Amino acid sequence: MDESRVALVTGAGRGIGRHLAVGLADQGLAVGLLGRHADTLEETAEECRARGAVAEVVTADVTDGVAVTAAVDRLTERLGPVDLLVNNAGRVDATESRFVECDLDDVLGVLEVNLVGALRVLRAVLPGMVARRRGRVLDVNSGFAYHRSVGYLGYAVSKAALARVTDLLALDLAADGVVTLDVSPGLVRTDMTVAMDRWQRLDDPPFGDVENIVAVARAFAAGRLDALSGRFVHAAQDDLDDLVARAAEIRDGDTRRLRLVPYGPQDPLAG
Repeated sequence: MDESRVALVTGAGRGIGRHLAVGLADQGLAVGLLGRHADTLEETAEECRARGAVAEVVTADVTDGVAVTAAVDRLTERLGPVDLLVNNAGRVDATESRFVECDLDDVLGVLEVNLVGALRVLRAVLPGMVARRRGRVLDVNSGFAYHRSVGYLGYAVSKAALARVTDLLALDLAADGVVTLDVSPGLVRTDMTVAMDRWQRLDDPPFGDVENIVAVARAFAAGRLDALSGRFVHAAQDDLDDLVARAAEIRDGDTRRLRLVPYGPQDPLAG
């Protein structure tokens, strides 16, 4: 498949979303920037334009399906069809609480943004990709989806569900020329992460370089990672060239995806 030409980045007004939008603009893509706040989106757009890229801003809350559909329609009119969707918009639980002590409405709000919001954007963008038989979806995930821990249940569950969406859509859309990728940036410094109880307790949180996930996004946009469709990439730890070289091994071994692991060959589920 050809390189992506038009990208839509959700949550592009700040943090990782802004870095991703600017990084893609620097690679020559036209970028559509979607988020709730026009002022921060315009700041991102100016950074993109300073790199010679076309950038357009639309405001919408990803939990509002009507607003999302209208925003995608406007971007398509201005930029042309979206052939790279970066599902980045997200939030985290307000406190690192045990479930029995949490604010359940807060947890449900996290699920609404991180999972339902992502699904609404996908539903607005994917029909066009399927019709054109080309497209890429990059779902920005987290290690919380893949590892057990106490606290931030809404964030962990929503991200685990998003990982399954990435996986299942890769299967669903393979015949339509659409590929997906699930990527964790690792721990990077953003307004969201510095406010989390877990990292505030540490004198020196192990924040890494946000440019790692920018490199993954750019490689994905260029088509280098298509053979890994549906799989998980850790931007801070993985060697992309090595992963691509191992793509057949990853597929044959059914690895780099959420799955049930049998306890051994005698497990009835092993077959």
